[in-house]
Formats: sequence, structure tokens, C-alpha cells
Amino acid sequence: MSDRWDAAAFKTRVDEVLHQFVAREVDLFAKIDPSLAPVAAQLEAAVQDGKRLRAAFCYWGWRAVGQPDSSALLRAAASLELIHAAAVVHDDLIDDSALRHGRPTAHVALRGAVRRRPRSAAAARSLAMLVGDLLIGMAGQLFATSGLPAAYVGRARPLWSVLGRELIAGECLEILRTGSEPDTDASLQVIRYKTAKYTVEQPLLIGGALAGAGGRLREGYSAYGLPLGEAFQLRDDLLGLFGDPEHTGKANADDVRGQRPTALLAETWRIAGEDDRTRLRALLGQRGLDEAGLQAVREVMCRLRAPSLVEDMITARVEEALGALGDLDLPAGAADALGALANSATVRLF
Repeated sequence: MSDRWDAAAFKTRVDEVLHQFVAREVDLFAKIDPSLAPVAAQLEAAVQDGKRLRAAFCYWGWRAVGQPDSSALLRAAASLELIHAAAVVHDDLIDDSALRHGRPTAHVALRGAVRRRPRSAAAARSLAMLVGDLLIGMAGQLFATSGLPAAYVGRARPLWSVLGRELIAGECLEILRTGSEPDTDASLQVIRYKTAKYTVEQPLLIGGALAGAGGRLREGYSAYGLPLGEAFQLRDDLLGLFGDPEHTGKANADDVRGQRPTALLAETWRIAGEDDRTRLRALLGQRGLDEAGLQAVREVMCRLRAPSLVEDMITARVEEALGALGDLDLPAGAADALGALANSATVRLF
């Protein structure tokens, strides 16, 4: 791959690695017993889609140190997409989301495999949980067998523990704070640990560790990665409620029905008067909330200009990330690629 960033070509390369690796692992899994076929199908479905941002940040964390393009590095970077796939399966299960990328989520799709069993819905959820667990195991296997020298892998291995600890902490914080009174600082902490770190910062640091990056560069990766990762999730929260499901592939009532601790809701609550708070209390967390109720929530948010405030938060974080990027003395190709990734991660259409 040349120094000129080509997102489509990179995605194709990562997809090839993922699909071949997962297909081999799925074959071994399915050979254990024919009844495992529906579970195996969900393992393959979990890696079908995605922009491969996490792999891209890992790749450029490596290249920015001055290392060349490497098929072994690409395999190591692709393993982070399996972590993401696992996180998505678990997140959909925790949030009871029905759609992802326009298709039934794993715990919904697996209902057909257990529809004649007692407590079939619970059984399907248990199968989905195990799909996510297996994807995590596969991620570790792909990373360890990437083909990079053992010394390189050893430098990065401790960061996997950090990534897992922070990701699960963020998910736990979201669960613990769901349904509580909205608070912007608390919401931003959830964003930071549940999404920002494992989406941008940790992939960059892992790529840098594999390449032998020095302390100043690692600090620069965090200064760029954390605000950019937060901007990524803030954009996702806006799309979650105001986006077109035909484009997002997700139902846009999930955050409201679940009363999740998004910054969008927290900013709305912060500036709302008592009348608007009373109205929101009657709507948030209602599992049967219809389109009229959802539109009422949107109306309160728009009238209070909460989406604009979140847009300002996104802009400020992207500017902070790009400022940190500019302070680093990176090869031109790496600087251009990381600048382009900042744009593609945060400028997404509704």
C-alpha cells in the first residue's frame, strides 16, 4: 500500500483478512456439531460490515513511526475489528437493540434456532452473548498469529489488557447510569471509556507499540485520539436519534426508549426548564414509545438547540485532535491519512 491514503482499498484488504480468518475458525467451530450452524452464521455476520476505522488507526499508528506497509501488521490491525464486532454483539444484547446495519441483531436472529425451546428468547440472548465471547477469543488468536516478530507483539500485548478493561468499564458505566438524571460530565465519561479509547486512542497506541514508538509520539497519539474518539461517539448519538434508519441501519428510538446517558440528552436536560423536564420524564424510558412520542422528544431538543450544542462539542474536539496532530512530526503520508480519518470518523451524513 502506498503512502497515499485510500480508505476503500484499505477496507478491501482488511475485509479479506477478516473473512478468510473467520471462515476458517467458523468451519472448525461448526464441525463440532451440525446444530451449531446458526451460531456459526452469526460469527460470520458479525464481521460483514464496517468502515474498519479501528484497523486503520492501528495501521497508521505503525506507519507514523516510519515502518513500511506490512501484511503481518494488517493482520494484527484487523484483529481489532474482531474486538469491535464482539463489542457490538454485546452492546446490542445489553441495549436490546433489534437492528444493526439494517439486519436483525445476533440475539434476534438466533431466536429461530431456539424457537421450540423453553424460554427461547433468553436462550437466544445467551447464544448471542457466547458469539461475542468467541469473537474476543478469535481476536486474540489473530493478533498472536499475525506473523509479526514476537518481540513486537510482546511490546503491544499489555495494551490489550488496558483496552479490554477500559471498554468494559465504559459499558458498565453506561448500564449503571442508564435511567438516572442526565449529567453531561457523566455522559462524556461513558463516551470516553466505552467508545473513544477503543475506537481511536488504543488502536493508535497498539500500532505504535508494535512499531516501537517513543514516549512523545505515544503522548501525541492520545492527544489526537481521545478527543477524536469522543467526537466520533457524539456524532453517533446525534445520528442515533436524528439520522435516517435507512442510512444508519439502526432504529432511532433506542436511546430514548432506553433512557441511555447520551450527551445529547444530558445537554437537553441541563438547559431545560421544569416544564420541559416534566415532559421528558413522561417520555424517556418508555419501551412502547411511538413515533409521535419520539418526535416530541426531538421537538424539545431542537427548540432548546441541544443538537447544535453537541455539534459544537464535536467541532471543538475535532479541532483539538487536528491541533495535536499538527504538533507531531509525522511522515507526510501518515499525517495526511490521520487527517482524512478524522474527517471520515466524524463527518457522517444523516
